[in-house]
Amino acid sequence: MAYADIQMLMGKLKQLIYSNDIPVINNPSILSERPQFQHLYEELGFMIQILFNHEDQDLHSFEKVRKLKRRFKVAAEEAEGIVDIFLTTVHCRNNGYFPRSDVFHPSLHLEVVMRSIESIKIEFMNINIDNMKMDSSLRTDRLQSAGTSHTRNSRGSKKLLEKVIVGFNRDAEIIRDKLVEDGKKLDVLSIVGMGGIGKTTLANKVFTDPFVVHHFYVRGWVTVSQIFDKRDLLIQVLTSIDDQLELEKATDYQLRAMLHKSLMGKRYMIVIDDIWSKEAWDKLKLFFPDDNTGSRILLTSRLTEVASHAKSHGLIHHLQHLTEEESWKLLCEKVFQGNECPKWLIAPGMQIAKNCYGLPLSVVVMAGVLAKEPRRKDIWLKISCSVHSYIASDEKGCLETIALSYHHLPFHLKDCFLYLGGFLEDSQIYSPLLICLWMAEGFIQEDGSRSLEEIAKGYLMDLVDRNLLIVEKWYISGDVELCKVHDLVRQLCVEKGKEERFFLKIDWPPSNHHCEIITTHKQRRVFTNQEIDIMTLSHPPTPSIRSFLCYHRKTTLTDNISKFCSSFALLRVLSLQKCILIDFPPGLALLVHLRFLEIWLSLFPPSICNLWNLQTLVVRTSSSSMVLPSNISNLVNLRHLASNTNLYLPSIGKPMKLEVITNVVLGNGVDNFQKCFPGIKDLTSILYSDEENDFEVLRYLQVLMLVGSGYSRRRSVEPELLRGEQNLGKNHIIRFPETLKVLTLVRCGLPWSNMTIIQSLPNLEFLVIKDNGFEGTLWETGEGQFQQLKALRLEELNIKTWEVSSINFPHLERLEVSNCIDLEEIPLELGDISTLEFIVVLNCGASLLESLQKIRHEQDDAGNYELKIKVDGRNIPSCVPNHEH
Repeated sequence: MAYADIQMLMGKLKQLIYSNDIPVINNPSILSERPQFQHLYEELGFMIQILFNHEDQDLHSFEKVRKLKRRFKVAAEEAEGIVDIFLTTVHCRNNGYFPRSDVFHPSLHLEVVMRSIESIKIEFMNINIDNMKMDSSLRTDRLQSAGTSHTRNSRGSKKLLEKVIVGFNRDAEIIRDKLVEDGKKLDVLSIVGMGGIGKTTLANKVFTDPFVVHHFYVRGWVTVSQIFDKRDLLIQVLTSIDDQLELEKATDYQLRAMLHKSLMGKRYMIVIDDIWSKEAWDKLKLFFPDDNTGSRILLTSRLTEVASHAKSHGLIHHLQHLTEEESWKLLCEKVFQGNECPKWLIAPGMQIAKNCYGLPLSVVVMAGVLAKEPRRKDIWLKISCSVHSYIASDEKGCLETIALSYHHLPFHLKDCFLYLGGFLEDSQIYSPLLICLWMAEGFIQEDGSRSLEEIAKGYLMDLVDRNLLIVEKWYISGDVELCKVHDLVRQLCVEKGKEERFFLKIDWPPSNHHCEIITTHKQRRVFTNQEIDIMTLSHPPTPSIRSFLCYHRKTTLTDNISKFCSSFALLRVLSLQKCILIDFPPGLALLVHLRFLEIWLSLFPPSICNLWNLQTLVVRTSSSSMVLPSNISNLVNLRHLASNTNLYLPSIGKPMKLEVITNVVLGNGVDNFQKCFPGIKDLTSILYSDEENDFEVLRYLQVLMLVGSGYSRRRSVEPELLRGEQNLGKNHIIRFPETLKVLTLVRCGLPWSNMTIIQSLPNLEFLVIKDNGFEGTLWETGEGQFQQLKALRLEELNIKTWEVSSINFPHLERLEVSNCIDLEEIPLELGDISTLEFIVVLNCGASLLESLQKIRHEQDDAGNYELKIKVDGRNIPSCVPNHEH
């Protein structure tokens, strides 16, 4: 059990003790146990305080305390299981179902676990801190031993990479030109990318480039392991500069003096390969003098954070995956050594290259496999179907190279990373849903100052910056919308997930072996993309499965889940995203511990609202709209409600704590959103033309998407549920809150004169207008300013003329124009905005393209080479030499 899990248990206990407005809790059997809940809550809180929040942080390094923390987590997990089974028993009996009496008890039995917690408390109190001081020399020896081991493994995996000596021509040219450009100050350049993508190879290609060799008087190379020793690094770089030096007997001070003497007054280039932390850079940079000789340091790292720390405004070159064509070329060069590939091997060979997913390390591994096999089409075809197996079993450590990134992850990110292995191969992952899953699983640790969503977004970006997640699509706000996992990284997640019994992944019909795994190890998470027989998962003596995610269109789980309650009673996460159901299975309403539910339905049944623990509910349907039940407000923990259709909201009895809701339609009995969702932060709503739409009262609203009532990208709401006309008209009034940061307007048909209302918003940073969100051929921006606007996207509008001044957008960084085929030009004045970094245009006319070329020339003449202009995916290049862009 992770610390975040314990925090969630504390939140649940708090509701059981104090909440009187939850029908499921407001039951005599549960209310009578409140003293026990209170006692457990107090004891857990005290233990958390002394074990996890102790002022003396050195305590955490002592073995006895670590063992006590592990025991406490086990005890807390056991307590949660007892509480959850008790709650399930009460709920099931109230609904006429009586589960197995040997597992499910109608009374709460916490005596044994409370004695365990008391024992842990007493042992902690009796620990003599002075007697626990570890011998510092022993700790040093262990660290040095670990450092030697890490260094050996790291260098061993590098040998394979160093054999890749082809490709990267354009990348090498960019870096080389930046290295040798004018500039006397010491400059730092970085190559960043995932493990195995060829960072070391590219650095070596630049390091040995004849022009670089001629330009720098001194060149040195040092490889940094995760656990490093400064003396070892000094010896490395000195040896690479002059291998005749006698270094072994020199003191650390003498080594630093020798390095300083070797570099001082000379133009030098040092490669610092595979650096893992900002702290490592802070220690290393002290070795290298800056005496205005035009010296350069080239870093390679898997972590964008490290590169930015070393030089925030320096060149950070993100190394991309190879294209299929580049992978095939590399494979041919490695296998055939410059000779032609026989025609009969081209098709299977290209498939092998494709299955390496653009990772040079994988291509080299497969080249080694092919080099040992006869050049026969049938053999190559067979190999093309087993590329993943060859890579995983490679003796030289292909997966081991990637695994270094996993081992270097901080503890709080490891579970989030392993969870990615449960998703389907090559699938795009919708990041808001991933974040909700992480929260429901208990992976996100509270810090008191930020919401769980904000913390989870930070976790997600940390994985992106570590090059363990690939971003497929960004929101205009800069958040990740869609991401995916490289196939080799996903394979690592699966392997590590199995090793650590993190999840059971069923990619074929389950066997008795799978049942044995679940029964023996109390498997907590099950992922499957196959039709499985739930009977095979229903025999554990006690319920253990906490998460079940099924990507198949059909599963017997939903037929009659009450029969299998002994296995699934404690489910927290249930995702049936492709399983289309006609009716809601009544047995699902027994799963009162669900925090995340994703399900296909034709109707929204009131029984869902008994699931009082739900935090995220995703309802998919083929219907054109769905009516929410009047008891929806019983979902007191619900924070995210999403659907692929319009949700018709009737009058509800009490306000909800929803923070995110999509496609909501207010019913006739609902005056405004404030009464229903006073804490809403992210809202997608349909507008009506017959009334004033007042969002100003929503004090916490930051993200708002408004669609006209004729909105039909999916399907519109049933006519009897709508009020007003499709277009809002010139006299329509919309009031926005000052807290708004992101605004999207779709098919609202507003006149451009109404833009002054939006211009006045003091915190608006991102604005999207699409599909006639505003209507009219002329937009005169006037004298008003978008005070904080950073990004503007115009999409599918009928605008022809845009009159604007650079002063209207003092902080604009990005402009996107898509499918505005009538727009005659991008105003030249926009190019003068000092903060503007990108102009991106898709599907424009010839005159608009001509205006972009004028902007490019004007900005080049003004020396503004930083502005990037892209049309239909291609850059409009500046006239500056290559090394400047």
